[in-house]
Parts: sequence; structure tokens; C-alpha cells
Amino acid sequence: MDLFKKFKPTLDIINAAKEQGIYPYFHALATGQDTEVHMYNRKVIMIGSNNYLGLTSHPEVIAAGVAAIKKYGSGCSGSRFLNGTLDIHLALETELADFLKKEAVMTFSTGFQSNLGIISAVAGRNDYIVGDKENHASIYDACRLSYAKLLRYEHNDMEDLERKLASIDADKGILIVTDGVFSMTGDICNLPEIVRLAKKYGARIMIDDAHGMGVMGKHGRGTAEYFGLEDDVDIYMGTFSKSLASLGGYMAAECDVVEYVKHVSRPFIFSASITPASVESARAALRIIRREPERIKALHDISQYMRQGLKNLGIDIIESQTPIIPIYTYQDEKAFIACKMLLEHGVYVNPVISPATPPGQSMLRTSYTATHTKEQMDFAMLAIKEVLDILKNYE
Repeated sequence: MDLFKKFKPTLDIINAAKEQGIYPYFHALATGQDTEVHMYNRKVIMIGSNNYLGLTSHPEVIAAGVAAIKKYGSGCSGSRFLNGTLDIHLALETELADFLKKEAVMTFSTGFQSNLGIISAVAGRNDYIVGDKENHASIYDACRLSYAKLLRYEHNDMEDLERKLASIDADKGILIVTDGVFSMTGDICNLPEIVRLAKKYGARIMIDDAHGMGVMGKHGRGTAEYFGLEDDVDIYMGTFSKSLASLGGYMAAECDVVEYVKHVSRPFIFSASITPASVESARAALRIIRREPERIKALHDISQYMRQGLKNLGIDIIESQTPIIPIYTYQDEKAFIACKMLLEHGVYVNPVISPATPPGQSMLRTSYTATHTKEQMDFAMLAIKEVLDILKNYE
């Protein structure tokens, strides 16, 4: 059989969506990420970005990136393991470790690669990884790469987590891995109970805090700070592409753990290092977060304003305490149509369909930025209401 023959069913779905004019992906922005962007020669309110603290357009962040290119050039031409370590890589890792109150940090070229590099190094063929069913795709791929035995527990179901932990032989290494803030639904892991069970069964804990760092906790240190459990999480993973307004990822842990992963992680060893502009942009964003913790409060205030406004309009949302507010459409095609109509109304949102959601639970993923205004939120929520009312009887 021709290897490419299996592509046809997927391509048929893609082409059908394009022919109907409801294909929702790869929309091109003509401006940088901000609360408002230009797409298709019109101004659009952006509520589909992970630019949580509004720092991608901050003059200080932009200036830092420009200065880095002028001093170091556009790239590093090698991996961190060999010629690709710059003094600014080390400075970023030191500053981030200090901020997160961990002994050490190592950085990766992307967030996805961070999970691949950490998990495949920490867990091996004779170990167990116990993970939430709604963990990010990069965690699942990392588990495959590690060759460890993966046990999945029902989403945020601590009784099921304990059943999985109790089924593992006492002589096996165990890593509990969970998103801190779940990227699609915006809900938060039950970290207090995870910590209790980890201690009971001798497991280590890793939190993917890609959507928690800069968002959760008084100072933005993430999910563990939010719960007051920073000393009880063994490994933090996070990204620079969200609150830190750049590109890359990191692992924060004890010195020995970081040192071990640096020397055995194939995704780390065999990848080029983060570009100078990305490093210095992330450092600048981190300085702003430390200097302006009020941005975190502004983020939650505007998110709560939108959340309450949507509820007042009778719109069916998923409750959360984060800047991610999913709105149910229930049907995949309805999500695509709603995204298209909202874009025409001047509002950008993201569709989330199966298999990213259970069948019949398709949604619009909306997410918010500290620099959004109430006027922008009023415009967006009324547009959402109008579009959903039009589609109310869609079959």
C-alpha cells in the first residue's frame, strides 16, 4: 500500500472545511501580538492569545531583543552542550531560578521540547509515569520517548490517581506529571491532594506550568505558589512563549536533577540553543514581572470582568479561576462557524474540537491579557452573544 494513502480521510475533512469557508487555522496577523491586531485588513480584538501579561509589545522587551541581535547576532549556531552557550543563557537561568525559588534552571529551545527533554531523561524503562488524562500533548509524546510505563488517571480525579499509585510496586520509580493550569479548560490541578498522595506513595512531582507561570500566585511564580506548596514540587516546567513574551522553555529543580538532565537529555543535547533575542526578551519580561506584580492582578481582574459579563448574558462557559474561559459550542462544525463569524465581527477566538475535547464538548477557547480594556471586553462579549444566538438552532 502507498504510504501516503492513509492521508486521504484527514485531507478530505480539511478540504471540505476550506471549501465551506470555515477552515479556522493559520490565520495571518499583519501586526504583532497585542490586545488588538490587524487581520485581513481589519482591526480585530485578540482574545485567543497566550500573551497573558501583555509583554510581547512592551518597549523594554522589544529593545532588549534588538540589542541582543546587535551584540550576539541572530543565532548561536550550535547546541548548549558545545558552542551554543552564551553568557546571557547562564544569566537567564540564574535569574529565573532566583525568581522561582529553585536551586537551578536549565533552558530548552521550545516549551514542547522542554517536556520531551525533561521527562525522557528523568523517567526510564523500569519507571512509572502517572499523568492526568488532560495533560498537554507534549507530555504524552515525552512519555513515549521515555519508555516508562504510563498510567493515566481521570481528569483531576484524586481517587483515581490514588488507585493508579497503589497499583505500582514499591520498588518502582514514580513520576506524577500534571498541567498546573490546563490549557484548554483553564482549570487548575488539585495540587494539595497530589502532594499528599506523592508523599504517601514515594512519588516525585512534575508540574507543567506553561499557563501558570506569570499567571498564578501573588508574584506570578505559578501553580505551586498559588497553593503555597513551592517546596513540595520537585520539577517545574514552563515556557517563554506566554507570560515571558519570547520563545523557549525551562526546567527548574534541585541542582543535581538539573545537572543530570543536562548531560543525558537528547532533545537538549542535540538541539540548537535559544537565540540571543529570545533570551534577552525573556529576561526583560522577567524583570517587568518582578517589578510590576500589579499586572497579575490586572490580568485576573479583566478575566473576571469578562467571565461575569458572559454569565450575565446567559452564555454557557466553563468555570475557572484563570484567564482561560472556554465557551461551549458542543459541535465541531459549529465551533468552526462561530470562529469565522466572530472574526467577521472583529473578534478572534480559537476553536477546540475532538479529540482535544471529548466528543460533543467542542468549545471556543478564549484567553485574556492584563492590558485588555473593559471597552474591548464589552465589544467582544456582545459579539459572542450575537453569534451564538444566530447559531442557537444550528444542527
